Amino acid sequence: MNAQLQNILSKVDHTLLAQGATWEQIRAICDDGIRYGCASVCIPASYVKQAADYVEGKIPVCTVIGFPNGYDTTAVKCLAAFDAVKNGASEVDMVINIGWVKDRRYDDVLEEIKAVKAHCQGRLLKVIIETCLLTDEEKIEMCRVVSESGAEFIKTSTGFGGGGATREDVALMRDHVAPHVKIKASGGIADLQDAEDFIALGASRLGTSRIVKAVKALNE
Repeated sequence: MNAQLQNILSKVDHTLLAQGATWEQIRAICDDGIRYGCASVCIPASYVKQAADYVEGKIPVCTVIGFPNGYDTTAVKCLAAFDAVKNGASEVDMVINIGWVKDRRYDDVLEEIKAVKAHCQGRLLKVIIETCLLTDEEKIEMCRVVSESGAEFIKTSTGFGGGGATREDVALMRDHVAPHVKIKASGGIADLQDAEDFIALGASRLGTSRIVKAVKALNE
């Protein structure tokens, strides 16, 4: 495998979040994530402990909380983050309360992210802002909020909100987040060209299942 492909794969959170995902499918995601040198596997919370035991530290296990709608209470999100970490998650991707953003309750959004971050116990936190549901003004405000929150990443999308990552949104995030905040592009990353474009625009992580499939196809 050439260095360019290895670089792309090293930024991929190899993802399976379908409602009907089975352990057999999760295990295959873990096997491929390890084989292809992905950044993590991103899976439903109910499989975290089983997956963490299965991979034995060979790849970080990531999960999602408040997913995909974001309107769980802060207490529920905090408990979910704590439970995920206890079960072996190295990374947590949380969905913001989008209604609070629409109500301009940015201080409440900030306090919720801070609370979830505290319950991650030092693990990576990525904040999903669901860009397809926000105005540019709201996206810029969320760049500020996430920059102040202590979270390590801002993430474009759940993939369940009717739209995914766009080049314009990743560029906007790059221009408005603080230098210490990294960007995860997620949802709709269809092929290696998409991956290259998002990385060039400033994404440090890519949430997708298709890149590993694309690399596999090259090797067939």
